[in-house]
Amino acid sequence: MELLGSLVIAFSMYSRIPMPQVRWTEERMGHVICFFPLVGLVMGVLLYGFEKAVQALGLGPVFYCAGGTVLPLLVTGGIHMDGFIDVADARASFGEREKKLEILKDPHTGAFAVIRTGGYLLLYMAVFSEFPRTKMPVMGAVYILTRAMSGLSVVAFPKARKDGLAASFSDRAKKRAVLLSMAGYTAAVFIFLTGYGGWRVAAAVAVTAALLIWRYYRIAVKEFGGMTGDLAGWFLQTGELVLMAAAAAAARI
Repeated sequence: MELLGSLVIAFSMYSRIPMPQVRWTEERMGHVICFFPLVGLVMGVLLYGFEKAVQALGLGPVFYCAGGTVLPLLVTGGIHMDGFIDVADARASFGEREKKLEILKDPHTGAFAVIRTGGYLLLYMAVFSEFPRTKMPVMGAVYILTRAMSGLSVVAFPKARKDGLAASFSDRAKKRAVLLSMAGYTAAVFIFLTGYGGWRVAAAVAVTAALLIWRYYRIAVKEFGGMTGDLAGWFLQTGELVLMAAAAAAARI
């Protein structure tokens, strides 16, 4: 029952999918991150259903690509995009570390964040339009992988703040359980990618994911002194776009 409570809390926090109310106990909070990638699995299932509905109704490619771009934001409520926007503002300031951390806490949105978010959504829609419909389940695997990698960073990366949300989750998390579960999700994703998408897709995603997590670590430590909740969201959104592009390119070879 405690693990079921952790599952409910994970979906309550990281999605807009209606969930029953449960108590946020220390034991349940310790395993919340273990269930975070399952939000990506649900997103993949919903996207697959959306693609089939568009096909059945004979709707056009613009509606399909726009819907595929917006659907992840509808499921998550934009919680990770909020982090992307804050980090875009902070990095565009080219300020010192403390200034960037202050910008992350600022509720206002700057011009550079708006510009980069608009560019991100256009690129996402463009890449989505190039993704083969016959390989759509691969997208679900990408959603799972980015959440596994983001969850891993919460417990493994140094923290920029000792009192931030990411630090709070890291302190409460059962680190061994999180590390093992993230490794399990990652292994399952690459087994699926190899069997369903082919070895080229699996290899392209693996290499790209390794480069992404390396770059994320460097940016987090060098520019911010460690990771934060906003940086985890920024990485997840960036990872979805870049890994989708890598998978789409490999699937077309």
